[in-house]
Amino acid sequence: MRTVRTLTAAVALAGVGLFAAAGAASAASPSPAASGKEAGPTAAGPTEAGTTFRTAAALLPGQEGTADASVGDYLYWAVPLDSGQRATVTATVKLPPAASRHGSATWRLDVYDGLRRRQACMYGMQTRAAAKAADSVELSCTLRPVRAGAEPWANDPLPGSYYVRLTVSDAAQEDLGQPVRARVRAAVKETGGALAVDAALAAPLTPPKPAVAAEPEGGWSGGWWSDRWVWTAAGGLLAALAGIGGYALTRGTGRPSRVPPGA
Repeated sequence: MRTVRTLTAAVALAGVGLFAAAGAASAASPSPAASGKEAGPTAAGPTEAGTTFRTAAALLPGQEGTADASVGDYLYWAVPLDSGQRATVTATVKLPPAASRHGSATWRLDVYDGLRRRQACMYGMQTRAAAKAADSVELSCTLRPVRAGAEPWANDPLPGSYYVRLTVSDAAQEDLGQPVRARVRAAVKETGGALAVDAALAAPLTPPKPAVAAEPEGGWSGGWWSDRWVWTAAGGLLAALAGIGGYALTRGTGRPSRVPPGA
């Protein structure tokens, strides 16, 4: 019985140690807030925006891009997103003085992947109408987490360049051409192993000669490590220890109390 109790205690202690190690490994990897990708001071980004997909201004996660434009312009930025990342794009448009406007206007924020497929927003205010008296309008779009791979027919977000487009979709004809100032930011959150998949692209979805030369920190697919590896190893070791303990429990300990004659 002493052996069984010792093995049971060892399994329990090993389990506590493994879960503590897994928690420490998760804490050791910098969180989005600590890395400045999701929270903290915003870094200065490009001061101009492109007018087409090919001329999109390069914008890194955590940076704020600004642009002086006119009502009716199409403004483009390009953001690199890697597998396991979920981006939230926000935009603020400073509108012309209310006295110079002739009515309300509807602004729209769209995000496209490297193949120029429009990506759906999980949540956020992607389209918003600004009243004639409004000073500014704010929009946001939280994308689905980027997957390492997907079926050819799927429209899942994959690693590569993502194009942010900001424009007015409905405005009075007399207001077209009036000056506005736009601010755009992309905050990135690492989703970890909960949404990881066993797949990988041969290359990110980036045009052959893109206007954006930026890459995620650590290069493409730099986030291959996830806490799923730690939990898988911990579960396997715990299962092995539990098997050893169960074997010792069913086998019994010591010699039998009665020894057959002649033994």
